[in-house]
Amino acid sequence: MSSPITPIFTKDGVPPIGPYSQAVKAQGLVWVSGQMAANSKGELIVGTVTEKAHQICKNAKVVLEAAGSGLEKVVKVTIFFADLDDFGEFNQVYAEYFPHKPARSSLEARRLPAGMTLEMELVALA
Repeated sequence: MSSPITPIFTKDGVPPIGPYSQAVKAQGLVWVSGQMAANSKGELIVGTVTEKAHQICKNAKVVLEAAGSGLEKVVKVTIFFADLDDFGEFNQVYAEYFPHKPARSSLEARRLPAGMTLEMELVALA
């Protein structure tokens, strides 16, 4: 009997920095782990909030596609900001990738892993 949870990994995504999957597929949903502004080698992007936001959204897209889903199937997003003052600039980029306006929460986190200033996790239909 196979597991009801399928781990997702793509070499085109950011490698996990801990003992977890880039995403898991279960019960008709894809649960995407926190995506950061880094390349597929795990190197952080140094740049503006706009540049980081684009990279995060692109990273989420490749992981979702590896799971057989896509950005258009996202139903819930959580954004973690090191500085909530970045909210407006991030939203301008976010709106380009999510015109269907999925449910979303945003919060300022005191500290994010690996020196990140932004992180985004998602839930999508499989």
